[in-house]
Amino acid sequence: MTMRVFRNATIHTGDPHRPQVQALAADDEVIVATGTEAEVRAAVGPGAELVDLDGAAVIPGLYDAHIHTASYARERSQVDLRTARSLEEALAAIAEHAARQRPGAWVLGGRWNSNAWERPVQPDRHALDSVCPDRPAALPSIDGHTVWANSLALRMVGIDRTTPDPVGGQIVRDEHGEPTGILREAASYPLRDLVPEEDLADQLLAAQEDLLALGLTSLHDIDGEDCRDAYLRLRDAGALKLRVLKAIPVEHLEAAVAEGRRTGDGDDWVRTGPVKLFSDGALGSHTCHMIDGFTGDEGNHGIAVTPYDDLVKLIRTAASAGIAVATHAIGDRANRLVLDAYEQAGPAPGLRHRIEHAQHVRRADIARMARLGVVASMQPVHCTSDIDLVAALLAGHDHVSYGWRTLLDEGVALAFGSDAPVEHPNPFVALHAAVTRTRTDGTPSGGWQPEQRISVGEALRAHTLGSAYAAGEEHRKGVLTPGRLADLVAVDTDPFAAEVDAIARTQVLTTVVGGQVRRQRP
Repeated sequence: MTMRVFRNATIHTGDPHRPQVQALAADDEVIVATGTEAEVRAAVGPGAELVDLDGAAVIPGLYDAHIHTASYARERSQVDLRTARSLEEALAAIAEHAARQRPGAWVLGGRWNSNAWERPVQPDRHALDSVCPDRPAALPSIDGHTVWANSLALRMVGIDRTTPDPVGGQIVRDEHGEPTGILREAASYPLRDLVPEEDLADQLLAAQEDLLALGLTSLHDIDGEDCRDAYLRLRDAGALKLRVLKAIPVEHLEAAVAEGRRTGDGDDWVRTGPVKLFSDGALGSHTCHMIDGFTGDEGNHGIAVTPYDDLVKLIRTAASAGIAVATHAIGDRANRLVLDAYEQAGPAPGLRHRIEHAQHVRRADIARMARLGVVASMQPVHCTSDIDLVAALLAGHDHVSYGWRTLLDEGVALAFGSDAPVEHPNPFVALHAAVTRTRTDGTPSGGWQPEQRISVGEALRAHTLGSAYAAGEEHRKGVLTPGRLADLVAVDTDPFAAEVDAIARTQVLTTVVGGQVRRQRP
């Protein structure tokens, strides 16, 4: 048993009954007292270890409700094309990266964004062949819903002019019917089985240091079963320093049901989360499912990745086994269909179904989301990243985009995350985006659709208690009160006292998980 008193701090508890205290005591992993330092020390008695936080501001540990940590961990050593501003810049970065790889190794990574290139053209396999003709390459777009593959990679998975589009996917073809190398949604899935794996546990071990340094103490991981296995190995070895709610991939649902997995099973370090389903694609890939067509491409309404009847069947299968459902839906048509499916599947007592992203939603469906008790799991930085894209592709559409103000006002439970590595996992940039509706450079002035801004307290709650609520852990996490886990973050910027633009520049000084200092700024 280790008793610690965290002192000399402005501690924002998240508890409306006592929102601010100066000290906090933890008995091993659990908070046992909060208040003034005198009150806390009197409550725990002599002999407690004192941890001086040097006058820092303290907030509950931040909780990322949607992150792909296996992808994030792997991409730390892969080619990163986010900063490329043209096809030529992207190819130069790929060539440089490929030259450092062993002969024949896959070229992986990517996160290219052709929408932001000086000349926004879709790349093709011939361009990729020009810089890596003798090794396979498969590079996802920034949203992860399109893959740019070279000719060798296409041959390895048997994709040619005779290959039909799979259900929920598209093989983009040129005017002669030949594959261009652009694979959308399900068309890219066969590549996953060919990519060689390194030791994911080692990669996650390194990545967790990045996440702790950002103030993240818990996360909902959306990646595969290999990621779950790696986290369990780290936990059993005593090497896991942050808490994981592990989603079940849809392709493993039947096996998970047979194993007897249920949402909430596990311990405070690794628990079973929801099954992850897909209703549509992404805006940047022009594959989110829309009621009206895209501006300039009115015949394109996106892609229904999972047929509606299959969606209902999967939801019923999961819920009847005690597994909650988290369904990816970006377009307004996708969001409506997911709500239809949840409603048709019937009540799921004790489970909290979610919509992941909920980016573009009709107002009537927001009210229905609240009535059905569906959690909106959203990523604020998607809003500020997509401002220009929404203007270009969804002009005149009758929906609410990234509408956290409307969602909260209608009574929808809101959970915030990052969707890393699609976006950077820094939660303070996310909080800034939610509060200002501007990019970190202050544009656009006054905020994009500023009526959807929320307060600092509301944003922080969504990134702490809201994420805990989505996981059914609100009595264990998200607020710094006795009986809850001692997961907290000391920062150099008090979000409730500083100028709002300073929030994005916040530096984490100390990250405490389970009453132990897990990461400290040098």
